[in-house]
Amino acid sequence: MVYLDNNATTPVDPRVAEKMAGFLKEHFGNPSSLYPIGRKAKEIVTESREAVAGFLGAHRSEITFTGSGTEADNFALSGVLDANPDKNEIVTSVFEHPAVLETARYLEKKGVKVSYVPVDKTGLIDLDFLRDAVTPRTALVSIMHANNEIGTIQPIRDVVRIAHDKGALVHTDAVQTFGKIEVNADKLGVDLLTVSAHKVYGPKGIGALYIRRSTNIRPFLHGGHQERGLRAGTENTSGIVGFGEAVRILADRWKKDKDRIEKLADRLKTGIEEKIPKVRFNGHPEKRVKSTLNFAFPGLEAEAILLALATKEIYVSTGSACSEDSDEASYVLLAIGLRPEIARSCIRMSLGRFSTDEDVEVVLHELPGIVEKLRKISAFDPLP
Repeated sequence: MVYLDNNATTPVDPRVAEKMAGFLKEHFGNPSSLYPIGRKAKEIVTESREAVAGFLGAHRSEITFTGSGTEADNFALSGVLDANPDKNEIVTSVFEHPAVLETARYLEKKGVKVSYVPVDKTGLIDLDFLRDAVTPRTALVSIMHANNEIGTIQPIRDVVRIAHDKGALVHTDAVQTFGKIEVNADKLGVDLLTVSAHKVYGPKGIGALYIRRSTNIRPFLHGGHQERGLRAGTENTSGIVGFGEAVRILADRWKKDKDRIEKLADRLKTGIEEKIPKVRFNGHPEKRVKSTLNFAFPGLEAEAILLALATKEIYVSTGSACSEDSDEASYVLLAIGLRPEIARSCIRMSLGRFSTDEDVEVVLHELPGIVEKLRKISAFDPLP
């Protein structure tokens, strides 16, 4: 099997699975309980919180565990607005993850004014538009650190300067950069930041929201006192333990992994561009997460390529896993100016820790023939 869809989810690292299994067998106590087995569970949860915080350059009190990256995004937007009733505006971009876009659309229905910042053909946001969009009534600016489909990295420090000058808070969804490039909340200057365990070889069902101390935010889930009263509900202790272990492994090896994965991705990109005529690369040539590769194959349907690759046990995607069921062209690719027929021809490959030289060679051996065969039977001619 050649798995090249790490942006959708990563395999759980065996060391993470082992750590979680041991915890499940030995520690069933509720972290809110005062007796020893509860206190032991709380202690282990705290250790994981410290691991996540340390990797983000934060204090453990600034990390709130959530059920997913999506929940963390929802929490950031809704929680800030609820805490600032005198401000009824937010600013985001046209190609955020659905977790942010759909929350923004929901808030619009409740009377919140939402401004959507456009992007250029490489996926970079328009900072001049952003500057004009942020007003004294803006509660929050939410711009993702890097796009999940094309990998373009946004100038978050510039976003922070613009927003803070107008008194607005800044949230960034860093799910696709966490563990791939440096993600230091303090250096970025953001007030809120989203991460997720299953994108860094940890379990699904656990994410975290960094909330800078002194940030005014209201609880998203109501009930008990868990997570310092910000997120009610008995903690997903095994998931938190897995998240902590995944981050501890990251801390030891992410830079080494990054160099190796980027070299593999460069080989794959160069090989595809050399072996397949009229292929188009999407994304910024330099300012991007280099393990993410998005290509257009004009004249073809991406789904046909994906299914043909799957018969060879090569697994890629056509875009965000959160919108794979849609028959429409990717809104991300439309936002960077691709025509619908070109956007529907795009596939995304995303490499990770367990990607190998052999994986790259297999793809470069199989993909050119698949594209050539599909083009011969296609009803459309490849565009010049």
